[in-house]
Amino acid sequence: MQLESTLRCPSCGHERLERMPQDACQFFYDCTGCGTRLKPKAGDCCVFCSYGSVPCPPIQAEEAGEAGGGPCCG
Repeated sequence: MQLESTLRCPSCGHERLERMPQDACQFFYDCTGCGTRLKPKAGDCCVFCSYGSVPCPPIQAEEAGEAGGGPCCG
């Protein structure tokens, strides 16, 4: 399981490697490049699933078929 994901801001293109929480969704993220507040896209559970290079840990577990995997904050 990967616990770090590179978030890419859709407004300015700034990228930053961030550690993902394993036990909670991250609904908001303030871009360190331009200050834009990122929110999940429709149908996504968190900013990592919308703008990250790697989906959040619960989604990774679901894709791998692991027990306990499933929708983040579902």
